[in-house]
Amino acid sequence: MPERSGSGEPTGVSPSRAGGRTARKRLALITLLAGCAWAGWALGQRSAPPSGSAQRQLQVKVQSEVSQLQDRLGRGAATALDRQRLLSLLLGLGRQAEAIVLLEQMADQEPGRWSLRLLLADLRRTAHDRSGAERELRQILNQDPGQIEALQRMALLQLEQGRGREARSQLQGLLNKAQSPTVEPQALAIGLLLADLMQRQGDLPEAAQLNQQLSEQFPRDARPWLALALVRQQQGDGPASQRALVQARSRLGGQGAQRLDQVAVSWGLTDLRGPSGAPAQSSGAAAAAN
Repeated sequence: MPERSGSGEPTGVSPSRAGGRTARKRLALITLLAGCAWAGWALGQRSAPPSGSAQRQLQVKVQSEVSQLQDRLGRGAATALDRQRLLSLLLGLGRQAEAIVLLEQMADQEPGRWSLRLLLADLRRTAHDRSGAERELRQILNQDPGQIEALQRMALLQLEQGRGREARSQLQGLLNKAQSPTVEPQALAIGLLLADLMQRQGDLPEAAQLNQQLSEQFPRDARPWLALALVRQQQGDGPASQRALVQARSRLGGQGAQRLDQVAVSWGLTDLRGPSGAPAQSSGAAAAAN
């Protein structure tokens, strides 16, 4: 068996492989937190792909619809549904530049629909226009500094540009505000985002401490325990990771608990349930998970 370093990864393992393992663990938890929203999409993807001729006919039909919608838009006769449909088609066809132009118009016309501005930021980022993406996000945050989806994207942008310290300082300030004088509900989402940023920066003890704090402030929520389990696993502490997963499982119902069992198995941990199917941990496990 290969030796393990203090981080829990076998010595001699390349950073790319170690990072891949962490990414897979993070993906497992993100998948779990996403719930069952993926199920309908996954079932749809199992349908047999169209034949070559059918696919060509479909492409011709889609291109014709795009032309009709663009003509309506140019004449000022397009409805909100027309614009939404055109946007979906352009994105599906990979015509990103045209989609950005259309989305700019839609976002300006409906400034209260943050989803449009968020999508515009995503498209700019994938087009390597990070300054443009940040500009879109700031428009949202100027109206609502705690808008969590915009904060997530902003933190990622700042991290990608080597501005992780700035992102962390901003999130810490928002968290402090949400926790004083009393703990507000938004403190959970902001705190989880800050803990994830700490983890990405390699500050695992601080990330673990913050996740533990959030689990105490929001005792019915499974997410702080899930995040803590990932940190402990990354630190190479399998038993502590398993204890945190057991705590998370006790706060999840039905399908979520079953999927968490699958995550534990994928991490090489034992079953999270006892012989009776109840959580395989005593009531004092929360303190032991530290």
